[in-house]
Amino acid sequence: MQAQQTAYDVIVIGSGVAGLSAAVSAQENGAKVCLVDRASAAEAGGNTRHTGAYIRMKSVDQVSDDFEEHFAANAGGYLDPLMMADVARDQPSWPPLLKALSFVDPNVVATLASESPPTLAWLQGHGVQFFPLDVPFPTSAQPRIVPSGGGLALVESLTKVLTQKGGTVLYETAAMSLLQDDQGRVSGVRSQGRGHRRIDLQARAVVIASGGFQGNAEMLTRYIGPRALHLRAMSVGGRYNKGEGIRMALDIGAAPCGDFGSYHASPFDPRSRRAGASIYIYPYGVLVNKEGLRFVDEGPGETDETYESVTRRIFAQTDGIAWSILDGKTDDLPNQAVTVKSEQPAIEADSLAQLAGKLGIPADMLERTVGDYNAACVDGQFDPRRVDGLATRGLNPPKSNWARPLNTAPFKAYPIVSSIVFTFGGLKTDSLARVLNLEGDPIPGLYAAGEAQGLYYGNYTGATSVLKGAVFGRIAGRDAARAIA
Repeated sequence: MQAQQTAYDVIVIGSGVAGLSAAVSAQENGAKVCLVDRASAAEAGGNTRHTGAYIRMKSVDQVSDDFEEHFAANAGGYLDPLMMADVARDQPSWPPLLKALSFVDPNVVATLASESPPTLAWLQGHGVQFFPLDVPFPTSAQPRIVPSGGGLALVESLTKVLTQKGGTVLYETAAMSLLQDDQGRVSGVRSQGRGHRRIDLQARAVVIASGGFQGNAEMLTRYIGPRALHLRAMSVGGRYNKGEGIRMALDIGAAPCGDFGSYHASPFDPRSRRAGASIYIYPYGVLVNKEGLRFVDEGPGETDETYESVTRRIFAQTDGIAWSILDGKTDDLPNQAVTVKSEQPAIEADSLAQLAGKLGIPADMLERTVGDYNAACVDGQFDPRRVDGLATRGLNPPKSNWARPLNTAPFKAYPIVSSIVFTFGGLKTDSLARVLNLEGDPIPGLYAAGEAQGLYYGNYTGATSVLKGAVFGRIAGRDAARAIA
């Protein structure tokens, strides 16, 4: 059967904040735009639809103090210093191998920082309002702001702008591969509609904004490993991210960027039916695995800067699960709505032995673990609102903050697994969001934004993913439209 064919100026793959920003930006710069997404209209928006959309900024005019430094500290492993010496030069003069190298390009990060305020102003011009988030986590090192209405407000506002100004949106249409002309320029997208119907969409530029591959079990196993079976998707939006956007670009010679073997991790209640059912109360108790043993410092620092590393240690335990063990004193903790975002109640018992029975872990080991922990606690001032330095003494692993005995019934527990918010591996781009090939040259007509644009290694620079999607989506759409004018 011959494919249906339709021509546009710019095709955008994905309807999250990155894709919608690209589509609206291209449209504002005179392009005829088509956006495709495999989800239905009611479920479109990817991860953005389900996120609170925290943004690592002090205000709409200023990014956080550590913004660029945090990215630099997680730049991509042990990089060759001889090669990295050329980073100080202007990017156009870099050797080809450096341009295509899988590491954090400081020019891209600098663009993200400098373009964040004007991008938020642009979103405000489309009806999105932002406000400071006073208590984003139980303890925080850096400020956050959020859009009123969260990520859903971003999706609804930009979708309305796109469609009211004549943009085409094809829902339930999955992009499968890129089309190229005889010169290698990207010339469209081969897509698949319902009923396995092939649709060829012609265009002069394509923006890949279809997220990562957390919704693809094969790619998760290939890159992260068989233990990926234990990961819980943070939201149903992530299940639509099948990785084709990244794969189709790699298939035509795009350079990879970002840590393909890693992902943004968050502590999650596996019983919950909600998106974002994070459990941040664990610093005030102890974490034990299925063997009833502690395995990590539960309070190494501010929650917003340490929850990901703690969650990765949970993922490494038997069956990828742990329990946060607490006692009756947690009833007095402030900000309960922030510390526990699950709708499921704590598992409670009058004794540790009874609690262990409910959890299915050895009672003698749980009692011994908590007893050793209690004995290592010392007198001091407990302050749940900030890093308090109340640490254990002579305990391995230690607990560096908020260490007070667990000795007051009822005893409580929350199960915690690692959720996967998004994958880190994606495509190498320059600061104009143009996808680079393995020789470091831009692939004509191809852009990437959002999680399809690889940038993260090691520890995620928290509250930057939505911002990155909006900034580089806007840049991609604008540059694509101008390049074909």
